[in-house]
Amino acid sequence: MKKPLLLIRSNLKLAQTAWGELPLNRKSELKSLTTKYALSIALGDLQIIEQRWYVTYSGLLRLAERRHCEGIRVQQVYRFCDSAGGRWVFKATVYKSPNSRGFVGYGDADPSNVSPLVHGAEMRVAETRAVNRALRKAYGIGLCSVEELGSFSSPVDPARAKPNGFPLQKSNGSSNGQPRLRDRLCLLIRQHQLDSNLVKQYAAEFCGTAELREASRDRVEAFVNHLAKSALEDRDALVAKLNSFSHPQEVHP
Repeated sequence: MKKPLLLIRSNLKLAQTAWGELPLNRKSELKSLTTKYALSIALGDLQIIEQRWYVTYSGLLRLAERRHCEGIRVQQVYRFCDSAGGRWVFKATVYKSPNSRGFVGYGDADPSNVSPLVHGAEMRVAETRAVNRALRKAYGIGLCSVEELGSFSSPVDPARAKPNGFPLQKSNGSSNGQPRLRDRLCLLIRQHQLDSNLVKQYAAEFCGTAELREASRDRVEAFVNHLAKSALEDRDALVAKLNSFSHPQEVHP
């Protein structure tokens, strides 16, 4: 885990790159969230939407892992569910330790309170919301999570985050309200001043595909997390790795 002071600096720099100059109160909140929970913007743990901070599902899961969460139990609340109408309700219980009595959170979803992008996936959204609320209770996080929002505009300004080779698309976000992987990748390239073409080649090799667009979302997400970690821990080594793709290997007949 990166030292708190270094992570604070990284978060402030990336926040300014993604969302412009923040008010002092938002900077103060970011410092507090970073110090207390070690949340990372580079890893997609935090988003800012309409000048408010939101934690993400992936950020909450990483926090639970760091705090050695004992387990999470999720149950469907059948009496409030209506599969024909696309309405689902789940109860999640987070156990912080073997002797924990559990922290409970409920999540609901139906076509009226989810983004049109995830219509048909209301059951998964409801489960995610239940887990998020239980985790927020367990670890004392007062922020709402991105996935609990019904719909929202992308918090990234495409005009400020458009390195060559990675054009952004205007969208309300990807499935389940998660921030677009392409947006995160563009921000990392811009923040750490990386060569976008070399990053694309590295990503394709990492994902085991001829081109990045052929890779699965899980592999791309794993690469983005790997790139963020590498850039924060040892940028020089990362640049050296990227430069290796600028020298094509000789092909012998």
